[in-house]
Amino acid sequence: MEKIIKICFIASSPMTLRVFMRNHLEMLSKNYDITIVADFGLNNDCSDWISKVDCVSVKIVRNISFLSDICSCIALFSHFRSCRYDVVHSVTPKAGLLAMTSALCAGVPRRIHCFTGQVWATRKGFWRKLLKQADKLIVLCASDVLVDSLSQRDFLEVEGVLKPGKAVVLGHGSISGVDHERFCPDRAVRARIRHEVGVPQDAVLFAYVGRLNRDKGVLDLARAFSMLARKRSNAWFLIVGPDEAGITTQIFEQCGHGRDRVVRVDYTSNPEHYMVSADVFVLPSYREGFGSVIIEAAACGVPAVASRIYGLSDAVVDNETGLLFPVGDVSALFESMLRLHDDTKMREEMGVKARERAISDFSMEYITSEMLRFYDQITK
Repeated sequence: MEKIIKICFIASSPMTLRVFMRNHLEMLSKNYDITIVADFGLNNDCSDWISKVDCVSVKIVRNISFLSDICSCIALFSHFRSCRYDVVHSVTPKAGLLAMTSALCAGVPRRIHCFTGQVWATRKGFWRKLLKQADKLIVLCASDVLVDSLSQRDFLEVEGVLKPGKAVVLGHGSISGVDHERFCPDRAVRARIRHEVGVPQDAVLFAYVGRLNRDKGVLDLARAFSMLARKRSNAWFLIVGPDEAGITTQIFEQCGHGRDRVVRVDYTSNPEHYMVSADVFVLPSYREGFGSVIIEAAACGVPAVASRIYGLSDAVVDNETGLLFPVGDVSALFESMLRLHDDTKMREEMGVKARERAISDFSMEYITSEMLRFYDQITK
């Protein structure tokens, strides 16, 4: 009887696995014995969103905490030794560091980590060196490395974290791809959301959807919108997502006289509804592994304005599916927003091309098929 390969997927938060890995896990569970490890707390149950998968809770904190991290390593090492997995696959930086070192010590044959962006890319001094060394340790302990964009792989090679040829990018990039049946143009939803949040139907709506923190460039975006609002009376700004850094008040202040045309929505389980309500999606991030949210907006038929950094340069084809601008350049961000505001035909043509590319190059089905092919190769 042929042995069933045992695979353990690890992330700090169950939400990461649920949002980005669910389709992969469901398809892999048809041929492999799958366990997922995350900080589930007292509830070791994931049956409400996935079946045929075992759940194990291990506390993994996102920030550096030596005592907690040592306890997590011991728990992971013990779990790996007792379960004798054939493969351990980690996602997110802290989970990767703890899982790869513990799996190596426990003698797990294949150890896979997926890079989805580097925290240290925007840091300086001691913390940049420390966090960068942590990524190098992950690579040293891993037998295989996945990276979710081609430009991020190039960045890691230039920085000396990866050796050329060490890492694999699934398809054209992205950790999970996009569900283009969920994320799709919908005029009825567009009209309903605008009515609910008080945005005029004929307004040109710029949207940001994601976590609010400084690395995402949202303060730059607020300043650029303030400049736009002074020149164009029908420009509106929609901000959707949890405020991690406590900067909502500062964002409204930076929007200046345009603050009356700013709409704030906190957490939503339906980001696609807000994306489809927009005319332009904006992501002026200072660091990004790939920019999946841009592909989701693209699948909704919405073009993007994004900073020209690794990761986002894979998600946007400049002057075709959106516009790229130099990172941190508020004036250039404003000019890009103004250009798309004033050119309805350009917005519509870019939106069509963005959706076509999202479906052809980044569909969830395609990326999952590439993941399955990757596992077929490494488990033969």
